[in-house]
Amino acid sequence: MAQDLFHYEKMVEGALRGVVREALQRAARDGLRSAHHFYIGFATRMPGVVIPDHLHARYPDEMTIVLQHQFWDLEITEHGFSVTLSFHKQPERLVVPFAAVRSFADPSVNFALEFAVPEAAPAAGTMPALVEAPPTPADKPADKPTGEVVALDSFRKR
Repeated sequence: MAQDLFHYEKMVEGALRGVVREALQRAARDGLRSAHHFYIGFATRMPGVVIPDHLHARYPDEMTIVLQHQFWDLEITEHGFSVTLSFHKQPERLVVPFAAVRSFADPSVNFALEFAVPEAAPAAGTMPALVEAPPTPADKPADKPTGEVVALDSFRKR
């Protein structure tokens, strides 16, 4: 079989991460309408992830946040997003590169995506600085949303 010089797997993953980007852009622009809400799981050790030290201690590898009723200052760039959520009634700013996103779901419409994320080593004894800002009870473990999951493994050659 010929070598994949086009890197189709990376193209597909980039396109699917674009779905996450566009959904977040629409939420930032128009708000979450109807019953729409997002579960976003991400690798906390990936380069570019900025979360407070106390959250990193609680979620050293992966964290899932919920964007539903109480989130503020949702900002989306080409490479990631930042949002302010409330943890124990304390506003905290999180910065998440799209490359760190492991899962995205909108349970209201039974939609979910999963991504393979390479393990990243923690920075040499340092944690990113806390970025100040404001509230969503996202630190409670949420029930896993139900729905069809699109895994990239189905596109990989065996």
